[in-house]
Amino acid sequence: MHGQQDRQTRQDSHGDAGPRGATSLYGDAGPGPLAGFTVGVTAARRADELGALLRRRGAAVLHAPALRIVPLPDDAELLIATKQLIDDAPDVVVATTAIGFRGWIEAADGWGVGDALLTRLRGVRLLARGPKVRGAIRAAGLTEEWSPASESMAEVLDRLLEDGVSGRRIAIQLHGEPLPGFVEALRAGGAEVVGVPVYRWMPPEDIGPVDRLLDATVARALDAVTFTSAPAAASLLDRAQRRGMLGELLDALRHDVLPACVGPVTALPLQAHDVPTSQPERFRLGPLVQLLTAELPGRARQLPVAGRRLEIRGHAVVVDGELRAVPPAGMALLRALARRPGWVVARADLLRALPGGGRDEHAVETAMARLRSSLGAPKLIQTVVKRGYRLALDPSADSKYADYA
Repeated sequence: MHGQQDRQTRQDSHGDAGPRGATSLYGDAGPGPLAGFTVGVTAARRADELGALLRRRGAAVLHAPALRIVPLPDDAELLIATKQLIDDAPDVVVATTAIGFRGWIEAADGWGVGDALLTRLRGVRLLARGPKVRGAIRAAGLTEEWSPASESMAEVLDRLLEDGVSGRRIAIQLHGEPLPGFVEALRAGGAEVVGVPVYRWMPPEDIGPVDRLLDATVARALDAVTFTSAPAAASLLDRAQRRGMLGELLDALRHDVLPACVGPVTALPLQAHDVPTSQPERFRLGPLVQLLTAELPGRARQLPVAGRRLEIRGHAVVVDGELRAVPPAGMALLRALARRPGWVVARADLLRALPGGGRDEHAVETAMARLRSSLGAPKLIQTVVKRGYRLALDPSADSKYADYA
């Protein structure tokens, strides 16, 4: 199963089509399930993989790593973890990166406990994520019990869960940012998990992308934000607080922008601020993307208009199954009309709905003309002389949508 997921991921890494290319990507099947939606990605690790999975399904992706990962030279936290493992042997040790494993052994040598650590590692089950890590293990005079050829942490997790982890003590050499869902799945299976922190989480050197993601979230220009670690979620909240926009961010995440977390531990910083989160049943990237694929289209507004099926997504519209990109001003007008389908909306109200407002009602007329052109079906929106505009809601649907008036 997971081999198939890995093959799919490799295929996805070659597909970078955004919403505009989704229709051709899916051919006669119509636009991808996430076409027309924009998703924020806060991960530092495996962001390319997650972005590829999202784009493959048609989403536009805004990547803003909320953390950066730096080595821990002579760090007290690593020393404490190392001594604890020497004194209290784990059942399993998982090595995840070659440079991290070498750094751990070198640091232990510097502290004078290198031989004791190697002796301890010889007496436990040692799993390596892939060939590079396996080489580092053997260079240290150790032998791994098993290593997947694919370098997939999903396969390592499957191996551990199949063998049974309940009551076992498992040490994992961390990359820096926690492995998405890996630790959570082991703890859910009853394991005691000990992290070996060979790296430290720090704020990104370039804070610009994070600020852009925050601005986009507050402006509701994003439909969802994904989180693959609790430190990333906490870092984003901290940055929002420093900018004096924490309240605006929380309001957006509570009501309009879907916060999707890879697992319950990742969600804790958000839940501490009373932000409801969505999480997949399996704490991995693939199920996280599947969750978005199921939830975001369900949030889209669907209306029968002028004999056509209109579906309003994040930054695009699907008209009878065909994806139509719409400019931001046009989307603002369409959403204002869709709030009262079939009813006339005055030009003055539409003017206030435009991004940044507008100087006069001519701005509404210009944006409306572009909206109609983008939809490719001018009759979807009717002009009511001297009053405004309205969506041409099908008569048979009037009673169903009367509550919106």
